[in-house]
Order: sequence, then C-alpha cells, then structure tokens
Amino acid sequence: MPTVRTPSRQALIDHLLRTRIAGAVATSRENNLEHYRELASGNRYYWLGLDLGDRWSDEDALLKLMAERCGVVADPEHRSGQDIIDPELTVEALDRMAVALRKAAAGKQRVLFATGHPGGLLGVHQATAAALRDAGCEITEIPEGLYADDGRVLQIGGVAMVLRTAALVHTHSPEPMAAILDAMEREGRPLPQLVVADHGWAGCAGQRGIDAIGYADCNDPALFVGEAEGSLMVTVPLDDHVAPHYYEPMTAYLLSAAGLAE
Repeated sequence: MPTVRTPSRQALIDHLLRTRIAGAVATSRENNLEHYRELASGNRYYWLGLDLGDRWSDEDALLKLMAERCGVVADPEHRSGQDIIDPELTVEALDRMAVALRKAAAGKQRVLFATGHPGGLLGVHQATAAALRDAGCEITEIPEGLYADDGRVLQIGGVAMVLRTAALVHTHSPEPMAAILDAMEREGRPLPQLVVADHGWAGCAGQRGIDAIGYADCNDPALFVGEAEGSLMVTVPLDDHVAPHYYEPMTAYLLSAAGLAE
C-alpha cells in the first residue's frame, strides 16, 4: 500500500462517509432485511461458518443487535430504501481491532489472513499482514494443493483466498478456511493463534475456537452475532466492496492505532 498520511479520528469518519464505506452505504434496506430473515430462518449460507442453532430465530432481536453493533436503522417499519452503517461504530471497532493486533505483535503470534472479498479488502489484509510480519509475527503459510468452494485455495501477499479458473472469488463460504485448518491439523502444524479475515473465513475460525477478527457489511449479520456471543473478538462494520484505494486511510488509521505504522 502506498504511504498514506494517518487521518485523525474525525478525518477518518469524514472519509468513511464521503466514500460510503460507512454512512449511506450501497447495500439497500431490502437486501439487509432479506439476509436477516434468512439467518433467522436457519439458512446456514448466511451463518458464515458459525453454528447459531435456534438462538437468533427472532428477526426483531437480530435487527436490534444490528442497529446496536452496525448502526442500521432500528425502526422495524423501515422496510425499503436507504440503510446506514454508523461510522462511529466502524472506528470504535477498528480501535478494538488495534488492541488485538498490538497484542499479536507483542506476543509475536502466528496470524492467518484470509478474504472472501478480494475485490475490496485484499489490500487491507495485505498491508496488515506486512505490518505484523515486520513486527515479528509469523504470517501463517497455508498448505499447498488445497481445493474448496469449487476453486483453488492460495495465498497472495500473505492472504488466503479462492481462485476459480482465472478469477479471484467473492465467497461467503466457510469451506476454504475449514480446508486450511483441517490440512494443518493433518500435517501436525500449529494452528494460527489469530485469524484476521471476513465472511465465512472469519466465522469458521471463530467457530473452531481460534481468536478471530472479521470485517462485515450490514447485510452479513452472522459475524456481528458471533461477536455478541463471543465467537469473534471483533467485527468491524463497513461496506466491504468499494474501490480498494478508499480503504487506505482506514488501514493507515488501524496500523497507527496498533502501533504498527512505519
């Protein structure tokens, strides 16, 4: 990532609103509510690798949680049109994530990075992985020859993702992370002490009992549920598919808060 001046908290909030990483995001209210209904009805695709049982079958309780942790409109009668992510909640979650990254750096932990949203978040993960590597952490190298979610599981710049034919894949599936962890166990390799990821990659790691941090959009409620239940350490609310360079000030803020900036 090119050198970007670290923004102040308020400057970052302004940037999140201007680029629609938070604030009036592109994800519609209809899409959010549809995904909440699917999670509540037990559709495991929307559980992102977590085992939620029947604990979140109440859609109103799920909406309340998403309003508290993501900032979507709390009014259940708001059924269509614009929905929002509260940028204050985004920055607060980044601050919590920074604490976990600082701890990882201090303990020179084994850290695995992965993304199901390479079109948006790959640069964020790569920059964070590079900063932790420079701080003495071991960035986990995944076993070779893994296949899951109809594609090859590989790493680019220390970040695991899925390649299908010639394209990096947007996937919510937990199967690629499960394939990595299963292969590491078969080979007798130590598992990561921390996973920094999104979508099913983060949910699967958290369900396996590994400390996990996830980025999540307002239409991906499972990771917010996971944080509420303690399966995930932190879930950062944001639009996970804006232009990649828009995330650079956010990444600079995160690494500075974690004491990892150059």
